[in-house]
Amino acid sequence: MSKRSLLKSFFLSALFMGATATQGQKRTKADSDVVIFGKKYTNKEIQENPAVIKCATTEYEARLQSSDPNRMNDAQFEAWLAPLVEKAKADKSQNNGIITIPVVVHVIHSGQQVGFQANISDNQVMSQIEAMNNDFRKVFGTRGENFDPVGADTMIQFALAKVDPNGNPTNGIDRVNLCQTSWNPDDVDTRVKPQTIWDPNSYLNMWTVNFSVQGLLGYAQFPSGSGLAGMPGNGGAADSDGVVAGYRAFGSSDYNDGSFNLMQGSDLGRTMTHEVGHFLGLRHLWGDGGCTVDDFCNDTPNSSSAGNAQYNCNDFQDSCPSSPGLDMVRNYMNYTNDFCMNIFTNDQKARIVAVMNNSPRRVSLKTSTKDVPIALFPNDAEIKIENVCGGTACDVVVNQFKLTIYNRGTSPLTSAAINYSYNGGASQVHNWTGSLLQDKFSTITITVPAGTVLSNVSASIQTVNGVADQRASNNTATKSFGAPVYPFSTVVFRLQQDMYGDETSWELRNGSGAILYSGGPYSDTSPSIPALITETWNLPLDNCYTFQITDSFGDGINSGYGAGYFDLKSQDGTTVIYSGGSFEDEESVTFKLSSNLATSETEQAQFEVYPNPAKDVLNVTKVSSRALYTIYSSIGQVVAKGKVQDNKVNVSGLATGAYIITVNDGEFSGNVKFIKK
Repeated sequence: MSKRSLLKSFFLSALFMGATATQGQKRTKADSDVVIFGKKYTNKEIQENPAVIKCATTEYEARLQSSDPNRMNDAQFEAWLAPLVEKAKADKSQNNGIITIPVVVHVIHSGQQVGFQANISDNQVMSQIEAMNNDFRKVFGTRGENFDPVGADTMIQFALAKVDPNGNPTNGIDRVNLCQTSWNPDDVDTRVKPQTIWDPNSYLNMWTVNFSVQGLLGYAQFPSGSGLAGMPGNGGAADSDGVVAGYRAFGSSDYNDGSFNLMQGSDLGRTMTHEVGHFLGLRHLWGDGGCTVDDFCNDTPNSSSAGNAQYNCNDFQDSCPSSPGLDMVRNYMNYTNDFCMNIFTNDQKARIVAVMNNSPRRVSLKTSTKDVPIALFPNDAEIKIENVCGGTACDVVVNQFKLTIYNRGTSPLTSAAINYSYNGGASQVHNWTGSLLQDKFSTITITVPAGTVLSNVSASIQTVNGVADQRASNNTATKSFGAPVYPFSTVVFRLQQDMYGDETSWELRNGSGAILYSGGPYSDTSPSIPALITETWNLPLDNCYTFQITDSFGDGINSGYGAGYFDLKSQDGTTVIYSGGSFEDEESVTFKLSSNLATSETEQAQFEVYPNPAKDVLNVTKVSSRALYTIYSSIGQVVAKGKVQDNKVNVSGLATGAYIITVNDGEFSGNVKFIKK
């Protein structure tokens, strides 16, 4: 331990020192520069050392800390964790039990066929789980096997979920068409995760995406100790918890059936082994600093930095000659090619045990049973409604939409009668025929008149294989399309800039494209933070509006140079149209204001409700613990409001009839119609 020093909040310090050093200077950004979670890398840095942005977990943690004053910094987290690690080492009983963590893999694509580009195959997904199990369990006869005396079987293993958040069977692979070909990390956090995440207390959420940032392989959210006695914070953001990887670094070529699309050097599944290591509390070997910075594991000799990453498996590299030991090149938390990696150490295992026994959400994963199969029936089909790509931000104009039918039964699915309706019209029947084995699916195209403005679709399964479906809970689906609708005309806009106001500008346009309000660029105030800007807009009803904010530097307004943010709310502050601040070049939101919410189009719901109709309790899925709800009657009156508790809303006190529930999650607000019976 003499060679190590206590890890400080090095990255935040570097950000703030950078801000101080540039006081009075205008920042510039070349077109070839890359900004990841507010941290800029020049094209020269990337060319000289491609590994500099291989893993963005450090940058991501710095962003989370800068945007959440309650989140523990690195030093606080390590101070909390250190005695728990020592306890884990001393208490061998904690190490005897194998922990199986249920996993859901969200495959984010833009409409490709399965097995093509970002819409990776089931087998590629399953190969990733197999590779992680080999690595974390040090399985004999696999690439995870090693004979190093400090090499550890972490006793952690992973299994694709068998039960979804609604209690229905699943194969743990969640395919979502979000109508966008590539994603920067900020958009993954603000747009992808909130509308796809499953309960992080019950599942390890993994996302595969096509990154727009060249060279970025993945990132993870560190665990948090907040919520425990004597510790600050709220445990970090539950609705962003998990790990993300580029789809070409997800899976192992050892199991390639010909459908895999993997990147050379990152083709053995070790990107996710590395990122899940972060998720479970492990740091890079160089402590994200250098020879004097600690990763808090005695059996991992210090190395200088990610800048010394090498890809030839040089076991004799010593980047810190003044400290004992050679670089542990083959450690999973190092930067090297996948084929070089094959060891977690005993001290790394102790950190993982301490985190799994004490950290919020990680503790609950120990006892989650979402990987345990429920009773299955021969005839069981599930119906889903796919997103519709194209159209304007305000309206979705189509000549077709798509349904997907899944076989969740044990018998082959050869036929199904499906009722569907759109825009509140008459119910129609589609008779599907085919041949689906368990957990396989088929996409159905429903043709509608050209030029149809699609506002909502409902679908339900009537029969499967000529008989009644044996599980009713996954037989119905509803989805709304178009911009979200709000029943008020006064919108309050607030903007807290960072210290570089000359980079920030914004505008509000109506549906015709006319600019109604605008602001910026503003003056730089470095090193001070400027005053909050508040404006009140009285806008015509029954119109569509688009708000867009731009940062010319490309790091948003919440990137370490001040915790900037913006939001759009109702005048009474109870309804949040949108809020943000962590973006790159720009962020925008489109919404409608209507005089009659009950008859307006509703948002493409980023959440789901069930059962519908509901009697006493309405379950609300895909929202975080901070979600608020408002229920409107058929004439637009507010009849109930409150916080979504444990993904449930009590509707027992409502009269029988039709209602609209609006849910605000901080990042989005959407509306869904439901029936109280």
